[in-house]
Amino acid sequence: VQLQASGGGLVQTGGSLRLSCAVSGRSFSRHGMGWFRQTPGKEREFVAGINWSGGNTYYSDSVKGRFTISRDNAKKTVYLQMNSLKSEDTAVYYCATGPGSNAYIDGRLYDYWGQGTLVTVSS
Repeated sequence: VQLQASGGGLVQTGGSLRLSCAVSGRSFSRHGMGWFRQTPGKEREFVAGINWSGGNTYYSDSVKGRFTISRDNAKKTVYLQMNSLKSEDTAVYYCATGPGSNAYIDGRLYDYWGQGTLVTVSS
């Protein structure tokens, strides 16, 4: 199973970015997906999750109302639309796929991870 995250970059405060994560080697439509982020010296943090159908989504309080997770099962891709970006959103963002159809806040419940994509928000 491989996950390829992309879309990171440098953006100014208040700007937007859309991250993508393409999955191969798994029946994508049967599995929940999650986005996490990590900054140096800090633990990995849950950002957003989506169940197999896209019918249920979950967000951390820090991004709720600004970020939107979605998925395209035909393209085997999950997205994270990030709006109104703040400097504290600067991190390496990772996508992950879990063994079941639901999404999880606990990163330990995911079994495959992407390589990460860096998002830098400058003021």
